[in-house]
Parts: sequence; structure tokens; C-alpha cells
Amino acid sequence: MSTVQNHSKVEKEELNLKDAVFVFASFTLMGVAAITLLIIFDVLTLDQFLSFHNPSTLMTMTVTTTIGLILFGILLTILIPSHHIDNQNKQYQTSSISALLSLFLFGSLFEELLFRGIVQNLLLLYIEKSWVGIFITSLLFLALHVQYFKKPLMLFNILLPSLAFGWVYVKTSNILVPIIVHFLLNFVITILFKYRILKLKS
Repeated sequence: MSTVQNHSKVEKEELNLKDAVFVFASFTLMGVAAITLLIIFDVLTLDQFLSFHNPSTLMTMTVTTTIGLILFGILLTILIPSHHIDNQNKQYQTSSISALLSLFLFGSLFEELLFRGIVQNLLLLYIEKSWVGIFITSLLFLALHVQYFKKPLMLFNILLPSLAFGWVYVKTSNILVPIIVHFLLNFVITILFKYRILKLKS
């Protein structure tokens, strides 16, 4: 009986993830459309979104930021008791690899196009100091994650990566960098949990 219930629960989670992927994919298309319009109307330039002037810098920033944030996530997991971790994060551990890949890919695309590609870029048109624009964008990024408001430590777990995403974008002017870092961070940490390589502190 318990096996049937567990199977039913996993199927329900997979359906919820598919719904989330569909929503993220839809918003991603809207984000691409909005950015295209900003470029067409000369509010922003293509070079602000996809600069490839220094490929070695792109690669270095992507690798070092990803590794740093993964280590940060592992450290927080080791230090923070499980009751401070949001239940949604625990549910991902039972999902299939394909479902997680889709969810984190489209989630990263949507969030980075919106917050770094649109919000941060528009703020930096009017704000002289980059770090102020990055910080304001990160606060708005936190506001999107309402499910974590009851778990304050989870907000810190989101704030620092968000600041890092904004920083690498300013340094590289290539939206692919924060998208890749964001995706790898979420996917790798979840895989570490899924296969019990990383465990929550009791």
C-alpha cells in the first residue's frame, strides 16, 4: 500500500514540475520578446546582452562563480538545521533527472532574463553605481521567492547567489553567464541531495 502511495506522490510531483516548466517556458518567451523590443527601440544594445569580446573571461567567470556558489550551498547545508530548509527544496529530490533538467533550465532562463537582462539593465541606465543596481535587483529577486519568507535563512541562501549573478553579468555583459551559473548551481545541489551525497543537518 505504501509503495502505491509513494508512486502516486511521485507522479503528482512530476505533474507539478511539468506545470512549473510550462509556466517558466512561457515567461521565458515573453522575456526574450521584451528584450528584443528593448534592443529594437535602442533602449539597450545587443552587446549588453551577448558580448563575446573576451571568451577567456567568460569561461573563467562562469567556472569560478559556479564552483564558489556550489561550495557556499554545501556549507550552508552543513551548517543549517533541516527545519530551516523549505519543503519544496526537499521534494525535488524524488523527481526524475529529466524533470529537474527542464525545471532548472527554464527557471534559470526566465529569472535571469527578467532580473538581470531586463530589470538590472534598466536600473543601470539611471543608477551610476553598478553595485546599487545589483542590490536593488537582488531585493526584487527575493520578493519573487515568497515561499521562503517563512524561512529567513533561505532568503540569505538566495540573496548571495543573486548578487553573484548580477556581478558576473556586469563583468561579462553576457546574459548566458548568469543563466549557466544559476542553472548549474540549482541542478548540482539538487543532485547532491537526490543521491544522498549531501544530507540535511538534523
